[in-house]
Amino acid sequence: QVQLVESGGGLVQPGGSLRLSCAASGSIFGINAMAWYRQAPGKQRERVALITNGGTTNYADSVKGRFTISRDNAKNTVYLQMNSLKPEDTAVYYCHALYGLINYWGQGTQVTVSS
Repeated sequence: QVQLVESGGGLVQPGGSLRLSCAASGSIFGINAMAWYRQAPGKQRERVALITNGGTTNYADSVKGRFTISRDNAKNTVYLQMNSLKPEDTAVYYCHALYGLINYWGQGTQVTVSS
């Protein structure tokens, strides 16, 4: 079992920045990769950024150059630094962990980009 707890969401003006955190606990040594997804109202959930155990990262085209995923192994935490935020980045952001073939999700944190 893996537990994921997100934090750091909120309201920010266009062009602003936010950093999301995802603290993992439980059987974390079995995690292969972690990622951030988001889901806007009326839209499908989409993967925003991924980081593997080897440190390889991957980003959705819509966030390349603006978002950065990173991790602190000592704190069992993954971060998503979001810069130059746009109104279209507004969504609920979910932390995801892949444990073998099992998917674990956090509860989600709301990010709203609005003036």
